[in-house]
Amino acid sequence: MHSDKAKKGIDRAPHRSLFHAMGYTKEEQRRPMIGIANSANEIIPGHIHLDKLVDAIKAGIYMAGGTPMEFGVIGVCDGIAMGHEGMKYSLATRELIADSIECVAKAQAFDAIVMVPSCDKVVPGMLMAAARVNIPTIVISGGPMLPGNYKGKRIDLKTMFEAVGSVNSGKMSVKELEEMEVCARPGAGSCAGMFTANSMNCLTEVIGMALPGNGTIPAVTGKRIELAKEAGIQIMDLLKKNIRPLDIMTENAFMNAFTVDMALGCSTNTALHLPAIANEAGVELTMQLINEVSAKTPHICSLSPGGLHFLVDLNEAGGIQAVMNELNKKKLLQLSAKTVTGKTVGVNIKDRKVLDYDVIKPINAPYHKIGGLAALFGNIAKRGSVVKQSAVDPKMLKHIGPAKCFDSEEAAYTAIRGGKIKKGDVVVIRYEGPKGGPGMREMLAVTAVIAGMGLDKDVALLTDGRFSGATRGASIGHISPEAMEGGEIGLLKDGDIIEIDIPKKKLNVRLSEAELKKRRAAWIAPKPKIKTGYLARYAKHVSSADKGAILD
Repeated sequence: MHSDKAKKGIDRAPHRSLFHAMGYTKEEQRRPMIGIANSANEIIPGHIHLDKLVDAIKAGIYMAGGTPMEFGVIGVCDGIAMGHEGMKYSLATRELIADSIECVAKAQAFDAIVMVPSCDKVVPGMLMAAARVNIPTIVISGGPMLPGNYKGKRIDLKTMFEAVGSVNSGKMSVKELEEMEVCARPGAGSCAGMFTANSMNCLTEVIGMALPGNGTIPAVTGKRIELAKEAGIQIMDLLKKNIRPLDIMTENAFMNAFTVDMALGCSTNTALHLPAIANEAGVELTMQLINEVSAKTPHICSLSPGGLHFLVDLNEAGGIQAVMNELNKKKLLQLSAKTVTGKTVGVNIKDRKVLDYDVIKPINAPYHKIGGLAALFGNIAKRGSVVKQSAVDPKMLKHIGPAKCFDSEEAAYTAIRGGKIKKGDVVVIRYEGPKGGPGMREMLAVTAVIAGMGLDKDVALLTDGRFSGATRGASIGHISPEAMEGGEIGLLKDGDIIEIDIPKKKLNVRLSEAELKKRRAAWIAPKPKIKTGYLARYAKHVSSADKGAILD
């Protein structure tokens, strides 16, 4: 066993004494030692209940003959960090999570590891670590939250952010907003729609690093506890068979993930995280691949923020395995890919039929004939940009309008709330990329106030930063190269005419190369917004979004 390096033989008597100091019996020390990376905390709704899941995981490990050893992992709540300096730190925690798990797993000589995330950056950070450490690993997330209910209408976090815009535009009273906020989020779990957290938990299941059900079984159900116990039992089987992350996280697995991503209409943030995870596994994923996969993958699920359904509905309709079964009717999946069940994708999905074709559309009658995401290229996005095309109003798929440029999220938000943005405008928010932000903030507050004011069908947004998975409308993010790197988005001026053509995958400004060259010669890079601490170091080493905002 790998852990024998830390516990076996006369020379390891001092080590064993430390295990005894924690109460581990001789029998527990003889067993395989299974690390549990627990991101439980009291600051994120998706993580508030993870300790209970970890108790179930420990029970499963003990039942199967292992010794569980829990350690902590950080995380932040994007919803609470949204709209202020805190959001600069969110994406950057992905690298800290990966680094810290790598350090603990290597230092403690675990035989295998169970990873327990729930939200946003924690999921990809853990998967990146899994690829690096490459010991038998299984992921079991906290599960999605149930939607709230306000006056008979199901609501979620997106509804709350958009309600702020409704109050600003006089469509809703402050009293109604206060009534809504106490019932929008009924309990534990990752936000109820197909936002970033649930997107990544669903795709973790598709990649094969989590058991079927991981992406959709609600957080507050007994089934989630059962799944946690099964994960604890299954990690021992993976250890026995020596099935490791790099056996699972292959090119075929990532192709499956991109395919299901398009079918579900996942968050644009998957275009940031999947390449970063794949990079750790030695697989290259490019922005061009988004369009290649999207062109042949029907969009068969329409969940919030773009649709009316929630994760609980998808679960009751058969879950991710049923979605994959439906996609397989057109042979869109790599069925030979291995999974943590010890079986292939093909075996896992064989009998997982769709139970509700209102939620999971038949593959021959999809919501859209092409996938949920698109990568746009042009003279202001030479290395690409990303939009959730499934959540864009049809009349905004092609749009030409004047730029209104802002050098920060705060400046744009103030202008929008102040009524300075008109129908037809293209709001440009730059210096919010990985280097420029630094940290590439999500800007749900901006997109939500646009939607809440009824402008999402008339106003487009462009940024070298990113938008929340809860965003809808013509919100185009991840523009690369970013402004801080000298990217063309930093050269735009108010009034420049922007041309958006999502069907043709184009994003351009009506300026000649000569004019852009002239502006570039006059451009002076702004001083870093944060000069000390972790983010200052992060900004020096992070790539633009087209490479997944990975560190060099």
